[in-house]
Amino acid sequence: MKTKQVICFILLAFGLGVASEAQVQNRSPLHPNPYLELPLGNIQAKGWLADQLNRMKAGLTGHLDARYPQVIGSRNGWLGGDGDAWERGPYWVDGLLPLAYILKDQALINKVKPWIEWTLNNQREDGYLGPKPLAEKPEPEPGIQKEPVEDWWPRMVMLKVLQQYYSATGDKRVIEALTKYFKYQLQELPQHPLDQWSFWGNRRGADNLMVVYWLYNVTGENFLLDLGNLIYQQTFPYTKVFSGAYGTKQDGIEHLYPYNTGNTYPFKQALIDKLHVGQLQSFHCVNLAQGIKTPVIYYQQHPDSTYIEAVKKAFNDIAIFHGQAQGMYGGDEPLHGNAPTQGIEFCSVVEMLFSLESMLTITGDTEFADRIEKIAYNAMPTQATDDFNYRQYFQSANQVMISRAKRNFFEDDGHQGTDQCYGLLTGYPCCTANMHQGWPKLVQNLWYQTADGGVAALLYGPSHVKAQVNGQPIEISEDTYYPFDERIHFTIHSKKDLSFPFHLRIPHWAKNAQIKINGELSNEAVKPGSIVKISRLWKNGDQITLVLPMQIETSRWAELSVAVERGPLVYALKIDEDWRKVNDGDYFGDYLEVHPKSDWNFGLLSKTIADPQSGFEVIKNKANGQYPWNLSGAPIILQTKAKKIPEWKLYKNMAGPLPHQFTEAAEEEIPITLIPYGCTTLRITQFPVIN
Repeated sequence: MKTKQVICFILLAFGLGVASEAQVQNRSPLHPNPYLELPLGNIQAKGWLADQLNRMKAGLTGHLDARYPQVIGSRNGWLGGDGDAWERGPYWVDGLLPLAYILKDQALINKVKPWIEWTLNNQREDGYLGPKPLAEKPEPEPGIQKEPVEDWWPRMVMLKVLQQYYSATGDKRVIEALTKYFKYQLQELPQHPLDQWSFWGNRRGADNLMVVYWLYNVTGENFLLDLGNLIYQQTFPYTKVFSGAYGTKQDGIEHLYPYNTGNTYPFKQALIDKLHVGQLQSFHCVNLAQGIKTPVIYYQQHPDSTYIEAVKKAFNDIAIFHGQAQGMYGGDEPLHGNAPTQGIEFCSVVEMLFSLESMLTITGDTEFADRIEKIAYNAMPTQATDDFNYRQYFQSANQVMISRAKRNFFEDDGHQGTDQCYGLLTGYPCCTANMHQGWPKLVQNLWYQTADGGVAALLYGPSHVKAQVNGQPIEISEDTYYPFDERIHFTIHSKKDLSFPFHLRIPHWAKNAQIKINGELSNEAVKPGSIVKISRLWKNGDQITLVLPMQIETSRWAELSVAVERGPLVYALKIDEDWRKVNDGDYFGDYLEVHPKSDWNFGLLSKTIADPQSGFEVIKNKANGQYPWNLSGAPIILQTKAKKIPEWKLYKNMAGPLPHQFTEAAEEEIPITLIPYGCTTLRITQFPVIN
């Protein structure tokens, strides 16, 4: 067994009666990572973030087995049943499990356990995990996906589940089961590659690869490095595609989704050479969200900067060709350009967050942290109802009416006009099962152990962490109303004085940020887009205050539209809402429509955009004590003046194409209100500009 590259950190998974195994640094020859995840359960949410988790517990996350029994119930193949045997059961547990152990909620843990126990107790002798291949082709049942039973893809989700379970409990059976399974994979993949049963496996192989590296760091078995290379070879060549230049002409469609689903391993190079992320239908939206981390995950085994550079180029190209102001991209389901009305799938949001969180620990790059907060604090809150009982399949930056109707989405016909409605089964039900991982995994990534023996806060939210430094237990409380407030207060709780580095991220937008220690201004260099490392002797009760000034800024998007931003938040027009519960007596069951009760067709004034600090008035409302992510609870309000554009009307039940940049409006200036994007359901986010 090879020696560890860097010290391993023994961290206690408190409160559950079981000590988690060490969280270890990458073993040689893997490249060492700057940040290491803490055991699941060591980070607790507080304040509004704890409220969010408890709403999930009371809503679909805690009760999906009762609300969606035909898929998540006892007949599921991952519980030994004869029903659904593909991704949706593991998807749910991938969010339920971290929620259960973060909340330390025994009732939720009891819902997790049967999925874990069946999976661990029913592994075949050869190492195969999961539902068994069927002797005869099953009878099809509407809404249930029984095949392909042997597909590698849903097992990748369960690998993540088992890894998290081990982090929370230290159950050694996980190590034994994964070792057997990965030996099985190494033997089987040459004959049955990742896309043997479906192309999803080759697009999402990074989820498999990252667990292989994790197990290598625990056991040090060299066959896992061979398996890592094999999995990367059979995964879609994202590095090649991301690095390529945009072609001069479309030159056919066979390289585009969904026509390219037959381009399986070994991949046809001629089709790969044609592909660029900027093209319409270049990728399936969720595959891109999951696959974008592939080069960075593999970078650990082959630390060439090309892999990281390819991913950064991809993000830049996505923003140019498909980007929207809330940090996501038009993909409904194939990539569909940068019009602010194109749909964004909920699965894309939570999977992109997980990819970014995974890349942050490997690179320590603040750009990835900034992206996490942009998506988590804008796109994620709005796509589920406040009670977390209904979810939206597609959201849009400009979204002025939610109804069962035709829209300009690629997937419009297949879901009978329900793609934007809030429901259990509206659109496609993958999001019903997969949306649950977003908030718990954000909490799990608020804090890290550091490679230099310290503690890091790279993402911000109200929380409390337990860790160890220099072999001694330490706790840190983070009290803040971030992302709505500029101040973040940290308090050290320790029985002994301890010397260690405390890492704090300074977002790229935070000009003139300050750090105060026990009320005194720190002399540390504080630069936007950097990580400040404060090394000193810390005493019990020491307080650190991070001040991140939030200035109003504007950004340009498709058709020269303008978005308004302040700190990590994007702001959108406040539109009064008329919520309606509908049931058409068909497969989709109950769902919610939202119709506008106020005007939406406004343009911002060019003089306001030229001087946003004077053009907007900031009104803080944080003392209202309400749930923040809705119209009435919005903690920050921006007020400005705008002009109505009468000719800007609905097109295909959406806000029509934006009026020209140089629109002249005869209408008088009237006051309008903008609130955080995540507080809206109906919204205009990307505004036309009026001279």
